[in-house]
Amino acid sequence: MSTYEAVIGLEVHVELKTQSKLFCGCSTEFGQEPNTQVCPVCLGLPGSTGVLNKKVVELAVKAGLALNCQIGLTTWFDRKNYYYPDLPKGYQISQVFRPIAAEGYLDIEVDGRPKRIHITRAHLEEDPGKLVHSGGSITTSHSSCVDYNRSGIPLIEIVSEPEIRSGAEAKAYLEKLKAILEYTGVSDVKMEQGSLRCDANVSVRPAGTTALGTKTEIKNMNSFRAVQRAIEYEVARQMAVLEDGDAVIQETRGWDENKGITLAMRNKENPDYRCFIDPELPHIQLTPEWIEEVKATLPELPDARRKRLMEEHGLPAYDAGIITSSLALSEFFAATLEKFPDAKLISNWMMGELLRLLNAQAMELSEAKVTPDGLAKLLELIKKGTISNKIGKEVFELMFKEGKEPEEIVKEKGLVQISDAGQLTQILTEVIARNPKSMEDFQAGKEQAIGFLVGQVMKATKGQANPGVVNTMLREILTKG
Repeated sequence: MSTYEAVIGLEVHVELKTQSKLFCGCSTEFGQEPNTQVCPVCLGLPGSTGVLNKKVVELAVKAGLALNCQIGLTTWFDRKNYYYPDLPKGYQISQVFRPIAAEGYLDIEVDGRPKRIHITRAHLEEDPGKLVHSGGSITTSHSSCVDYNRSGIPLIEIVSEPEIRSGAEAKAYLEKLKAILEYTGVSDVKMEQGSLRCDANVSVRPAGTTALGTKTEIKNMNSFRAVQRAIEYEVARQMAVLEDGDAVIQETRGWDENKGITLAMRNKENPDYRCFIDPELPHIQLTPEWIEEVKATLPELPDARRKRLMEEHGLPAYDAGIITSSLALSEFFAATLEKFPDAKLISNWMMGELLRLLNAQAMELSEAKVTPDGLAKLLELIKKGTISNKIGKEVFELMFKEGKEPEEIVKEKGLVQISDAGQLTQILTEVIARNPKSMEDFQAGKEQAIGFLVGQVMKATKGQANPGVVNTMLREILTKG
């Protein structure tokens, strides 16, 4: 057992889902040509002034409420001064002294154990530009270009208390946070596009103590799995440093996904950002009535929906947790349930076949060609006995790949289940003749022998025989002897 414990806090930067930037009308659309969505305001040119985007404030309040935060009635913007090529003004507009939301929490569960992670603050700020490196990362590049399209895009930075103790807890926290932000429509939370980015502050301390150790900040993590791996590596690295009698250096480190290690980027001892209230931007004044109006627009959040699926539809906690883990899965389930009222069966197919194929193809649900209506029709065919469950899985794969209706696939492939006794009698007779030992075993009281014979019939009919009918007919034939 280690004599040290990890102490981790996360800073999550979330791009808010607006069509224009924080202080100007430039588009926030992703993937456009570099430096084509800029103006004097977001480029920070001298003499340029902007106007606050009201939608940004609304989304930030919505996020804060969904994260159980207190919303500040009077807030303002501050200047955080530092130099970096992607920051044309020489300072970042942020909320250092008075965040729009604070003192919240988020509940997670790891290995069946619940835990509450407190949220220190959720504050508004503008995104800087983006450095486009010549190599794979900043540490392996000889040059970088700057794209200012992202400059001025509205962010909310969500800062947790240092209460996370492992990479697994960090991953669970991020997954829950992503789901909440997605459900509320605050952000599209697409990590691959940079609309959700995470930095991890990691330190270790002797087990049983309360003082924080010297922390490092890990950047450049592009997936939740990367966050978990980076934290696990950094914790082990810091423990090894301390066990060797050395001191951990406060610094910013980058995560190298290929090597699976963190690398020193720059020293961060006692940074001084010389923050002060922005003199050119007015304070934000909110009213309790307006905050209540925003609160009324909150949808059913993941935990509430999970509870409802368990109570109203009888889903096990695990199933309900998987289904509600993303808005897309939850909506797919709900749409299917409207057409085929068997929640557990739908859940089984989504967690089994749908997620299996999505994971195998590394696809998002939005990219799959199968629809809730298609799944409902497929389950109806199985329920009616038109096709077997095994054939249903084959049909589902074709629906997933081609987007065709299940009835069309069944007709094209000639997959209708054989339930007619006349058609099955000859097949059963031949199977029994080829397996006399199984017939003798069944007649001697060995019940498992019937299962083998049913399997042989299913094999002979390429899965199209109705297994229930086959089982009944076999018993009749074998009993008569």
